[in-house]
Amino acid sequence: MIAPLVGGLSLFGFGEGLLVASHWGATPWTVFAQGLARRLDISIGWSTLLISSVVLLTWWPLRERPGFGTIANILIIAYCLDLTSTTVTTPSSPWLRALLMVAGVVAIGVGSALYLTTGLGPGPRDGVMTSLHRRLRVSVVYVRLSIEVVVLSVGWLLGGVVGVGTAFFAGTIGFSIGLSLNMLDRLATPARHD
Repeated sequence: MIAPLVGGLSLFGFGEGLLVASHWGATPWTVFAQGLARRLDISIGWSTLLISSVVLLTWWPLRERPGFGTIANILIIAYCLDLTSTTVTTPSSPWLRALLMVAGVVAIGVGSALYLTTGLGPGPRDGVMTSLHRRLRVSVVYVRLSIEVVVLSVGWLLGGVVGVGTAFFAGTIGFSIGLSLNMLDRLATPARHD
């Protein structure tokens, strides 16, 4: 289960980095990390690591328990996001930028499907979301949406990049994860012979 976890988290961070490199907007949490990075004069990877660590601290009063996957999530995604966003340059061609944007969402979808199936612990943000859902008895949809809107707004106010990539991510990530989970399920299920 370690290989799918590391591979999935690496793909997730790589996808986040591709969205940043497209310079057309990023995921809400990465917009927040961009804004904070600019204010603190640190890299986006360090900013992501800092945010994830602070979010993890909120688990204590919520009585959540991190797993190996939770810690791996914090470290690997931050590292891969930082590496990708600093090595992949923003192309001048709109078509290539669109390709980065689409590839980013696909990579995040496949990466999410891989690490979610390991069962080695949720990411810091997912743990907060599910805990608030249980405690407040509010639908996960509304809890997640509220968190994402707040984080995106704060990130934008801090100077993070919001754009068509942010909207594209919001509209397609569910499909990307769903298709990836379906693909993994088919690969894991042996072919039936009649």
